[in-house]
Amino acid sequence: MKRMYDFGRAPAKRDYTVKDLKDLKGSGTVLSMSNPANEAELRACLEAEIDLLTVWAEQLDECRRVAPTQFMGIGSTWAQFGTTDEILSHAVELMGRGADMYYTIRSYEVIERLANEGIPVQSHIGLIPTFSHHAGGLRAYGRTADEAMEIWKTMRRLEDAGCFAVEVECIAEEFLTAVNDKTSLVTCSLGSGRGGDVVFSFVADACGEPSEEARPPKHAYAWGDVGRLHKQIHEERVAAMSQFHAETRAGNFPYDSTNISMLEGEHDKFLEALDNV
Repeated sequence: MKRMYDFGRAPAKRDYTVKDLKDLKGSGTVLSMSNPANEAELRACLEAEIDLLTVWAEQLDECRRVAPTQFMGIGSTWAQFGTTDEILSHAVELMGRGADMYYTIRSYEVIERLANEGIPVQSHIGLIPTFSHHAGGLRAYGRTADEAMEIWKTMRRLEDAGCFAVEVECIAEEFLTAVNDKTSLVTCSLGSGRGGDVVFSFVADACGEPSEEARPPKHAYAWGDVGRLHKQIHEERVAAMSQFHAETRAGNFPYDSTNISMLEGEHDKFLEALDNV
């Protein structure tokens, strides 16, 4: 546990700092990372001892309250802000509220602007769903030598822009294994094999929860079957509400056992008083 100040200059402690993550390269230790979407998922990640978290801006205060020492990345979507000044303002605000890293897939110029202000920036290479139009849809990357070299050039440009970390999504495992010790970037593998510094999995994927996609991506591996529990809960809920509806329509509910009765003798007194109104 490291004693430190956060970016809002509040005294804090962290299990991992930016320096710790940089120092991991070449150590043989690979950390786990996930994205709890609510307090229940956050507490599950903490009890499971997940190392690093990414959360949305609206979750930050609650997550920092529940998990004051956890390394927590945060960021913005490509379309969330129009200008670099807006992105910088957002990053400064969230870092000041306790975030440890800021994620963006905007331009090298935006990354450089954030990094120049001392903000640890994470970017993204390989499959970037927001940019899937450019690739003709969702697909894997780095499966040819030429494309792998282009990705490597992108990584070098991210380094030069001041990036500290990068999400590596759906790139051939051989690529990440080959380049990881040649870059200063902390690499977070999502569907890109075991060659990175961090392995990321979505909570929903790991837990086997329903997805809007008919076919989950190749990298989605479920160690649980929470989807089965969701289905069971839904069926139980429908059964209960159907019984409530039926008993109400039949005139049986509310039951005597759930009703409130007047004290002994008070009913007759009330009816007499009511008749005299």
